[in-house]
Amino acid sequence: MNAYKRNISITFGVVVLVLCLDQFTKLIVRQNLIRGESFPDSGLFRFTHVHNTGSLFGIFQGYNTPLIVASLLAIILLIWIYKTYAHKGLLISLALGLQLGGAIGNLIDRLIQGHVTDFFDVGIWPVFNIADSSIVVGLGVLFFIMVTDKETASG
Repeated sequence: MNAYKRNISITFGVVVLVLCLDQFTKLIVRQNLIRGESFPDSGLFRFTHVHNTGSLFGIFQGYNTPLIVASLLAIILLIWIYKTYAHKGLLISLALGLQLGGAIGNLIDRLIQGHVTDFFDVGIWPVFNIADSSIVVGLGVLFFIMVTDKETASG
């Protein structure tokens, strides 16, 4: 298998893994915690069932339709970036797979439920989910690539 096909396989595998983990964990939360309920009741780390009609960190609450459009545009942009840079290697494939999986996972929620199910409740941070984490980690990996790749940085 050549490197390009390997990178496509890795990206697709990461997307599928993120989607499955994201949707499965959200299903478990929806089936076991009523909206607003936390387990345990107190502590630094809890599982809290939250409906988020906004975006990252809860901004743009109530703008589900514009966020669906923005999500679709972001997915199209990520696919274009992937097609342009997939040959660059394993890390870019991983980064884009994480971002695509997360974006698609939250888009599925918005389309089916009209909101995103969030549940990781850590201290002062806004409640988030696996898709959110995947997007943030993917952006971090992409930033790392951009900072350390002399060819990308020079133009």
